[in-house]
Amino acid sequence: MQSAGFIIDMKKIVIVVISGVIALILIISSLLFAFSRIAGADRVYIKTIEGKRFQLVVKKRPYIIKGMVYNPVPIGENHLYDFWSDARRPHMVDGELMKEAGVNTIRVYQPGKYVKATKDTMNDLYNIFGIRVAMGHWLGFWDDPNYADPVFRERVKKDVLDMVRTYKDEKGILVWILGNENNVSFSYGPQSTNLWTTDEIERLDDPFLKRQARAKFYYSFVNEIAMEIHKIDKNHPVVLANAELTDIDAAVDVTSDIDILGCSIYRGKSFGSFFREAQKKINKPILITEFGCDRYDAFLEKEEQFIQAEFIEAEVKEVKKNIFNETGVGNSIGCFVFEWTDEWWKLEENDAARWSIHDTAASWSNGAYYFDIKAAQNMNINEEWWGVCSLKKRGTGLDERIPTQAYFTLKEMWK
Repeated sequence: MQSAGFIIDMKKIVIVVISGVIALILIISSLLFAFSRIAGADRVYIKTIEGKRFQLVVKKRPYIIKGMVYNPVPIGENHLYDFWSDARRPHMVDGELMKEAGVNTIRVYQPGKYVKATKDTMNDLYNIFGIRVAMGHWLGFWDDPNYADPVFRERVKKDVLDMVRTYKDEKGILVWILGNENNVSFSYGPQSTNLWTTDEIERLDDPFLKRQARAKFYYSFVNEIAMEIHKIDKNHPVVLANAELTDIDAAVDVTSDIDILGCSIYRGKSFGSFFREAQKKINKPILITEFGCDRYDAFLEKEEQFIQAEFIEAEVKEVKKNIFNETGVGNSIGCFVFEWTDEWWKLEENDAARWSIHDTAASWSNGAYYFDIKAAQNMNINEEWWGVCSLKKRGTGLDERIPTQAYFTLKEMWK
């Protein structure tokens, strides 16, 4: 006959064994879960449907980009401002407001100056607000570019690949965006910025052939970078950010490693035939990397929030119409509204005294924004009034964000 002590000891042994088995199961489950996330649960990729319709897929589910261009320069500062490392942490205020409006992605033109601050900000946006980052790189556009120069190309490529290696494992990364309207540097003229050339190009007589030559140099270079990105990061697509569809014919045969065509589109209240044009020219998914409307009426000389909201609402509807499961072309994967907050430095970017003044002077003309095209000399575009949030100075603290009608319109559409 067994003693009571023996039975108690056996019960203890059984309890210990069961506890150990449970602990082991929990550890294995945790490891399997972690592995599944590393191995593909967070992979972002393009799915092709019926040849010409596309889905952006995240965590094995369709993902429509409901995005905001994010460059929250405070009143009194300029483009050198680094929001990533601002101790006032503007992304925490903005993230809450964006989440409420249904924003799921921000577009930034470059990472911050400091790696830790950039990662911390990205993690806050993703972990707290569920907002992902489309990380951009200017490709040296503001550094005296020459996309035919081997030394310049190598320097830019190295910088991009360093960026990818640094941030590719952050959970909040959605895509890489290369450049921003860099094709405006391809030819002479009033719309040109940062024109570059070579002796070989200048020997061509036809201005069109000169532009095409520059386009081939540039687009093949962007594709070269994309190819290298895919070698080190197989989990995030690469976007080519172009101004409109201009020059894209020259890109078709040299951009096989580009996953997504991004375009800045400023056609007023409608994209017109853009999505169909894009499908005919280049069979890739389309991301609107910039669009919007300023909310200052240069003709009536007053703020017009409802006009801005009306234009943005119409364009967002067209983006939605052209996603994979709607009635349009099926090549749209989303958009980025330009932009989150007003930027008070833009009209007089070299005059620091003007950065604390919300200028109302227009700096260029676009007839597609017909509501104020009758302004003096048809100058109707006000660079400092594109935000869906206006700003108000608050002492030394973070500028107050004041959501405009466009913000609430987007909230109704996206939430």
